[in-house]
Amino acid sequence: MLFDLPVVESRLNEPTAPEREARQPRPEWLKVKLPSGETFHNLKKLIDSKSLHTVCEEARCPNMGECWSAGTATFMILGDTCTRSCGFCAIKTGRPLTLDTNEPRHVAEAVRSMKVRHAVITSVNRDELKDGGSIIFAETIREVRRLNPGTTIEVLIPDFKGKEDCLDRILDAGPDILNHNTETVPSLYRIVRPQAKYKWSLKVLRRAKAAGFVTKTGIMLGLGEPREELLQTMRDLAEEKLDILTLGQYLQPTKNHLPVHRFVHPDEFRELHDRGIEMGIRIVEAGPLVRSSYHAEKHV
Repeated sequence: MLFDLPVVESRLNEPTAPEREARQPRPEWLKVKLPSGETFHNLKKLIDSKSLHTVCEEARCPNMGECWSAGTATFMILGDTCTRSCGFCAIKTGRPLTLDTNEPRHVAEAVRSMKVRHAVITSVNRDELKDGGSIIFAETIREVRRLNPGTTIEVLIPDFKGKEDCLDRILDAGPDILNHNTETVPSLYRIVRPQAKYKWSLKVLRRAKAAGFVTKTGIMLGLGEPREELLQTMRDLAEEKLDILTLGQYLQPTKNHLPVHRFVHPDEFRELHDRGIEMGIRIVEAGPLVRSSYHAEKHV
């Protein structure tokens, strides 16, 4: 069964222990201040009091303080345990034990209490559920909108293994932006996203665009992706009439995750931004610290 697969399956090319110890030092352009201040700590206490999870914290996002101050927060629903074992992700892998049916209300209340102007809702993968968790996902969108009519909603969804009924359930709930991350180029899926398929990701974006939604995706750089394949992936996304693309530097969350193949210079990110615009992608956020939700409130 899927859940009995060892986590190391997704890290076949992982370096030896001595190699991991000799990880590359981060360049100056990747050094950021830790989030702090009264507003940040008050928001963190509120989230903890409602037993909620934010991908900002779980994924160790370097922009957490900036986004929270700008009125954007990314809530992670369906628990904190993912059924997949992606080689890049800091979220823990295993067999989820619970499903909180009160989560939609708790998220909506947190959005109201935090005065969030743009709420991003994402989730772990729940492949053990027949609906992939899409029922609670859709209910969360509706509840956030009911309690916070002035808040815009972006969803960052799984691929649901290509199941159209699960995706349609999300679309029926009417988010403002439909985000699904491609993450990397097709040739690296076996290592980076071993339980996903590139064609599933393109299908999600294609179906959402056909339904009239603003579509968005993100790609990590620095995992060893060949440049021409990266450009072809961007062309594939442009052909799907993608609206928003985020390009950011992959950072190794722990020694047990995939190593950084290289640190991409800011000048290369600027060049890729221009290439994406030339391909017809409306908005391209490209930079070392760019993540899926970076400047998300500006994209609506």
